[in-house]
Amino acid sequence: MTVGTEVSTVQAVRNAEGEARWWLGSLAVIKARSEDTGGQMTIIEVTEPPNSEAPLHVHHREDEGFWILEGSATIQIGDETFEAGPGDYVMGPRDIPHRYSVGEAGCRMLFICVPGGLDGLVRDMSEPAVTRTLPPPMESEPDWEKVAQIAESYGCEMLG
Repeated sequence: MTVGTEVSTVQAVRNAEGEARWWLGSLAVIKARSEDTGGQMTIIEVTEPPNSEAPLHVHHREDEGFWILEGSATIQIGDETFEAGPGDYVMGPRDIPHRYSVGEAGCRMLFICVPGGLDGLVRDMSEPAVTRTLPPPMESEPDWEKVAQIAESYGCEMLG
């Protein structure tokens, strides 16, 4: 990843466009890839099923913003907890552990990561989505050791 490279082409990603991935029980659609932004950012639209949770983890390379589009999520960043609904934005600086839990109606949100690169992590932890819907329910727990290894290769740590 090269950070700071100028973006030289106009880009538009329409509503039904972007690379769709089934990622740990969610639908992740990569809207802005690191390579398209000169390494400056990644934007991923994530749809989570009701009552899902992200484990406690920390990013050491990027800051991560959460912009809630639909539904709700409780986002914990360090010692602070935020109840977030449509239109709300919460920023998680790098090196501060964070996690979220999704409300009863599910949630659709944007992950906005600066600099870019988290799209590679999502690709390496996921599979191409067969449809632009939530994946079928997982038959077993993810291989958390493999998840942790992939995370580590992208400067992230799984903490719980």
